[in-house]
Amino acid sequence: MIGASNSELRQRGTVVPNMADYGEARATFSWDAARACLDGLPGGRGLNIAYEAVDRHLAGPRANAAALRFVARSSEVSELTYRDLAALTNRFANGLRSLGVRRGERVFVMTGPIPALYVATLGALKNVNVVSPLFAAFGPEPIRQRLALGDARVLVTTEALLRRKVAGLLDSLPALEDVIVVGGRSPATLGGTRVWDYDALLSAADDTFEIGPTASDDAALLHYTSGTTGAPKGAVHVHGAVVVHHATGALALDLHPDDVYWCTADPGWVTGTSYGIIAPLTHGVTSVVDEGGFDAARWYGILESQQVNVWYTAPTAVRMLMRAGDDLPRRHDLGALRLVASVGEPLNAEAVLWGERAWGRPIHDTWWQTETGGIMIANFASMPIRPGSMGRPVPGVDAAILACGEDGRAAARDGSVVEVDADVVGELALRSGWPSMFRAYLHDDTRYADSFAGGWYLTGDLARRDADGYYWFVGRADDVITSAGHLIGPSEVERVLLQHQAVVDVGVIGRPDPVAGEVVKAFVTLGPGCAPTETMRLELIAWGRTHLGAAVAPREIAFDDHLPHTPSGKVMRRLLKERELLPAADEPSNVEPSPLAPG
Repeated sequence: MIGASNSELRQRGTVVPNMADYGEARATFSWDAARACLDGLPGGRGLNIAYEAVDRHLAGPRANAAALRFVARSSEVSELTYRDLAALTNRFANGLRSLGVRRGERVFVMTGPIPALYVATLGALKNVNVVSPLFAAFGPEPIRQRLALGDARVLVTTEALLRRKVAGLLDSLPALEDVIVVGGRSPATLGGTRVWDYDALLSAADDTFEIGPTASDDAALLHYTSGTTGAPKGAVHVHGAVVVHHATGALALDLHPDDVYWCTADPGWVTGTSYGIIAPLTHGVTSVVDEGGFDAARWYGILESQQVNVWYTAPTAVRMLMRAGDDLPRRHDLGALRLVASVGEPLNAEAVLWGERAWGRPIHDTWWQTETGGIMIANFASMPIRPGSMGRPVPGVDAAILACGEDGRAAARDGSVVEVDADVVGELALRSGWPSMFRAYLHDDTRYADSFAGGWYLTGDLARRDADGYYWFVGRADDVITSAGHLIGPSEVERVLLQHQAVVDVGVIGRPDPVAGEVVKAFVTLGPGCAPTETMRLELIAWGRTHLGAAVAPREIAFDDHLPHTPSGKVMRRLLKERELLPAADEPSNVEPSPLAPG
């Protein structure tokens, strides 16, 4: 299943896919066999993500190979070998112990894609802490919510982020005992929180560390995902999830040990952790990390200069590259690029076909969720792509389409479910039991239990399966907004807008957008004496950005004195969305559909 070095084959321009025959792989695959491809801690002490990602390579040929290759904003390139990464993560783990951080306590990391993020994440996993990555572009309120809900014991961040976003929150976070700051700071105390300098902490620590016993079911990662109501949901994942990360790195992303790999997802999101940190390192590849933001010319330059073989990116990025035109990629040598994959939202068929035309490579869409922990459905390297399709289930994963009731969900009140025939739309479900399945919603047992019925995990995604077993995304069964690959809970945005003194009612939806998939749009009712002016609109947009961050805040504000409500007083978001889409329904599409696209 896991490919050996392909250096000789690469020289001849050919790399044999790790999975040559999909049907055979499904028939013979087992998670026990996948687990046997990993080493486990010495002495049979269990399975630890950081050990599989870093330390197990030290006795092999990849010890002195580049593990992480950082491209700075200035385009200067630096590297950490697997040996370097082992020493630094050992120092960080010892540093945590010196602060009295015990196994199981939660370490949040919010820095953006810099070396310290990778060192802190893996070092905390060595200390058998639970690591929760945070998106550095979040505003103060989403940061405060997640730190409070997650009972954060330690936060690793930068001096700039501490000053701009975190310092004012510390008084409301009594469980947060230590903040470790990257960027130079003398030890200090802010309120009741101790503040430490990252470099000084590492310098004072030993570079050897013995990872304690780690059971496969020990909690390892805490990823937050937005819902339609209430607070963000904290999905808990375990160290055994590394089995799925490693297996899907081989099966879905076709990673080989001598590959150069680039995942463009920010490490503050689950993709940036599972496939930006863990999966590539378990395969011993060289993983490219770009510290700069999106820029089409810069990205093509990285693909060329770093000779990237496997590239995992997002549909929004692909559509932005499409807008940059076909001439730009022709100016760059992309000959090393073997496989391009996508995740985060549905990839439209036109984008798949454009990749074939512009890069000479189709784009292999994949599907998974924060809750699944790893790729569940994919268009694999060795099988035909159906543009617009999610692909077929990963070996070891059983998927189904379940009939939905009047509430739009699959489970009946008695917990029973019914599978539907091919080409019938229903709720996508996965049979429970894969190793990276989330094990809890932190502090919310009821919501977790409601995610399962009849032995199936209910994804909340509506989809259909064609006669050949390919799955096609249709939409969400709830109101969660997918914007540029980010899942945004409308209630989180509504709650912040209602804190503005002029707002008395608000409803938030996702408006379809050709690049981002959806953009956040808020319909606002103002209080007496407040005029719906352009100045007020700009003030509310700025309010949202200040409190939520640009990635979550509404881009559009519409004033509406007559928002639709349910009898219990809730804003009817679906009706707002129907109103928004109604004019577009009468307009002909200006894009000719692909003959290979669904429906």
